[in-house]
Amino acid sequence: DTVEAGTVVRGNDELERNMVRVETVGLSKGLPPEVITVLLDLALSLNAGTANCNRVLKFLIPATVVPQEAIVKGVSWLCVGKMPMNAQVLFVRWVLTVFDLIDCKDDLRSIYGFIFSFVTEENLCPFICHLLYLLTMREHVHPYRVRKLLDIQAKMGRQPFLTQLLALYKVFRPDLVTLSLPSRVRTGFKNHNSTWKVALSAVQRKNKGAVLVDQSLSLDVKEKPSSRKRKLHHLAIPPLTSAFDSNSSKKVLRLQELRSFKELLENIHNIELPAQMGSLLGSALALHYLDCVQDESAFLRLNFWLGHSLQEGWMFNIRNMWQFIPQSPGHLSIIFLPWFVFVRCSQEGFSSTESFLYKFLSVWDGCLLRPQILDLLSDIPLMPSFCETMTLSGFMDSVMELVRFVGLLASEGLRLESCHVLLLNQTLAFYETVCDMFLKFSLPLIIMPPAGVFYPALFATDSVSVDRLGYIMYRYRKNLTLAKKQEQQREQTFHISRNTYKEFNRNLQAMVNSMWNSWWCVPGSEIEIDKDLIALSKVAEPWCRFDLIHHPALFSYAIEFHQRVSEILTLVTFKNTRTGKYWNWYMEFLFNQGFYGLNNFIRTNTGHGSTLNSQEDGQPKSQP
Repeated sequence: DTVEAGTVVRGNDELERNMVRVETVGLSKGLPPEVITVLLDLALSLNAGTANCNRVLKFLIPATVVPQEAIVKGVSWLCVGKMPMNAQVLFVRWVLTVFDLIDCKDDLRSIYGFIFSFVTEENLCPFICHLLYLLTMREHVHPYRVRKLLDIQAKMGRQPFLTQLLALYKVFRPDLVTLSLPSRVRTGFKNHNSTWKVALSAVQRKNKGAVLVDQSLSLDVKEKPSSRKRKLHHLAIPPLTSAFDSNSSKKVLRLQELRSFKELLENIHNIELPAQMGSLLGSALALHYLDCVQDESAFLRLNFWLGHSLQEGWMFNIRNMWQFIPQSPGHLSIIFLPWFVFVRCSQEGFSSTESFLYKFLSVWDGCLLRPQILDLLSDIPLMPSFCETMTLSGFMDSVMELVRFVGLLASEGLRLESCHVLLLNQTLAFYETVCDMFLKFSLPLIIMPPAGVFYPALFATDSVSVDRLGYIMYRYRKNLTLAKKQEQQREQTFHISRNTYKEFNRNLQAMVNSMWNSWWCVPGSEIEIDKDLIALSKVAEPWCRFDLIHHPALFSYAIEFHQRVSEILTLVTFKNTRTGKYWNWYMEFLFNQGFYGLNNFIRTNTGHGSTLNSQEDGQPKSQP
């Protein structure tokens, strides 16, 4: 009913009773669209008073959808300028909360300019930028709007919400936004729906049949959450719905209308992205579309949604993480598994993925979704994208911690898996990069492999591992030699630790002694074994069992060499192979089998080796 002018608000018992009645219904069952329109107009017009304006907004929970006309009329009340600032902020926050429930957004985009005018309000700016980010299309990006945002940035500093909106503008019009922006912008918009989160989620659970438009293209949580644990119902992937009214004059095809890959190809230029980018994860066709068009604005929007869902949703209460994560693998897989498939197929890294993993790993139990978590770790860069001010020393510390952690992990893995050849070669592939950090990447850091990696490679039974170790040691020597030369010439301000040189020399001595000098058990070394214990093995001449002839990885080549030479010279035996021209022949034969890493190591450290087919700076060709 129409309220007569001059009706008293304060102390009006009838108004209070009605407010309580509507508030109870709104927080328990939600309000239908027509009631949302009436109450929003009542609140923002201030006809029920300023206090009741805020009160109405706090229980304005939609049961199904929010009429677009209600939001447009609300913006018109915002333009009148009578509402106090706290009410204006609360209204925009409410719009952001229910944005995905707005029935269509054509008219809302048509008043983009009116909404943009509020970016000059300091208190409203973060929320207005967020709303503009969700509404922006190419036709909305104009030079005067870019200039205005840059002026605000000059006054307020480089705020994340401004940077995020400018980054989206630059995607649509790179010719207008010439400002240098970070390639991976961190999430600039915070979660603003805490006021309505619990009530809205409860209402959506009760009325989800009416809210979700197309179940066939969406994923939802089906398990009943425990009443004593933190509810994770907000982790559902939203339904795939268009951002435009179906009666709009725009010639667009909604993604949820597609039924086959053929339809996707035929209409790929007429497809409009959905209102909620997270809904793409629930549709295989939508993911195909996103991968085909390579729309950077789409990736920015999806990155924002992932950041909100992963960090604000999963990590909302990190201190209580252990209370609910192990109990809810189904909840996590609802978003995580489709997201994982998309990241792997598109090979696109997201800063939200990185930020989430940095936090999640600190509370991860090592079992939950282990294959996916470990695979996604490969997307994390050495320097965090949200830490752009990291110093060189800080970056070096991060790299050092990473390399040492991988070394410890590899050592334990090799021990548990009995030095499995595949794991060993993957570990050596990692150290082929580590050994060249100084020369190839100009990183003043040299880190030796731990004993748990070095000795399994030295005594490996496959020739590929031994050859790769030779290459790694050869490159370590190159890096250390250049580093020492620059230190002496004072061309660098850093110094390689003495312990690094000692560690290298210890490994070098062990490798040369065992493979060249036929004495693998050096007294006082890490691999010294009691003589009585060796005697129990009853192995003849045990000291030479890891030289270039008798090494388990090379013995088959020694036999082949002996067979070939014996056809010509009957006096050649394994013993005299190590003497004179026979030794040179064997070395030539061995290194012509493709052991370029081992050849370079022997030639550099002993002065012997094959000069044929040697690759001075190349990696060994032999691969597992």
